[in-house]
Amino acid sequence: MTTIIAGDATVRERALAEARLWLGTPYQHQASLRGVGCDCLGLVRGVWRALHGAEPEVPPPYRPDWAELGGRELLREALTRRLIPLDPAAARPGNVLLFRMAPDAPAKHCAIRSADDRMIHAYWGRACVESWLGRWWRDRLVAAFRYPESLSQRERAGPVA
Repeated sequence: MTTIIAGDATVRERALAEARLWLGTPYQHQASLRGVGCDCLGLVRGVWRALHGAEPEVPPPYRPDWAELGGRELLREALTRRLIPLDPAAARPGNVLLFRMAPDAPAKHCAIRSADDRMIHAYWGRACVESWLGRWWRDRLVAAFRYPESLSQRERAGPVA
């Protein structure tokens, strides 16, 4: 594996390199500490911190069934506030993917694309893993995002409808 120097790499390359460091981190609901524990959102948050420092907002405590309770797209709303939305078909390695686990349910699982057919994510009963982005996952993909190169870039992108 090639070492990526921050100044020489794109934000996608830096995000992917950081996500790979999280592989093997045990699943722990609401956690976001590399090597200690994380859930899918914790992985995305940890990569943010590696790229930009302190998180712009800390999620409130959430239950495992949080998405089923309110009917809103809370995770999608939060990702849209902080990341730059992409057409899911345009997502590349280092971009964040968002999935809806059932047709009528809010989107509640996120991952970082690691290759055309791979993703890094954390999910219950497993650790942070790199797994196949097969048809089952692709059928559930509802949104994609990229990390901003800088915090000012996200501000320039403005609100997204």
